[in-house]
Amino acid sequence: MEGAEEICAALTERSFSSIGLVLNERGLDRALACDLDEVNCVAYASDGYAHKNTGASAMDRNQEAARLVERITAAGRRASVTISVAFGDPVEGEVSPAHVGRISSAMAAAGADEIALGDTIGVAVPTSVRAAVDAVADAAPNVAIRCHFHNTRNAGYANAVAALEAGVGALDSAVGGYGGSPFSPGAGGNVASEDLIGLLDRMQIETGLDAMALAASGIWLARQLGDDQPPAMLGRVPRWPPG
Repeated sequence: MEGAEEICAALTERSFSSIGLVLNERGLDRALACDLDEVNCVAYASDGYAHKNTGASAMDRNQEAARLVERITAAGRRASVTISVAFGDPVEGEVSPAHVGRISSAMAAAGADEIALGDTIGVAVPTSVRAAVDAVADAAPNVAIRCHFHNTRNAGYANAVAALEAGVGALDSAVGGYGGSPFSPGAGGNVASEDLIGLLDRMQIETGLDAMALAASGIWLARQLGDDQPPAMLGRVPRWPPG
């Protein structure tokens, strides 16, 4: 998180909402000192990944997340919570939708404005996405739902469509398709912004984003990272339809 304040300070002219990720009380202190519209914190759907990522139990981390949410809302900022490994844990295996629903209920009670379902290791499939979204909607009916998919097993884009069809209002993505978890062997990157927007464009779902401009950004990012091409596919092919 080094340099986060400098990045926030540089975002002086923006037409978008700014969100800061915090992992603990100190991180929240830093975020609240910045001009951010929203603060996002992390809950965990299983002990295995929570211990690998933070050295503490899921219960401890989730209780801390609820306290952070209370502070965020008290400060007048929008609060969101990402439930990590919401579809499966690299140590413990499957995660039940009912368990994700219980965590969502606790976060909603703390004041969360949005619950994000994180497919941290890329094991979700459309059927599990629909089941998890339904569980969260039942457990926290007044809270917005977002989904965060990784394309580890080439299901990320199918999962994104399933989430939209289940009523999810927002999807995470990363330019170039970069990202991933160091605690998940073989983890693929996030769904690529350019590929996702290209898919939604072809489905006639309006996003207000330019897929080819995002593809150009993905190629630029790849070169900064020393890669010939990003994981994303759209920058490798001609615009379609032509013209």
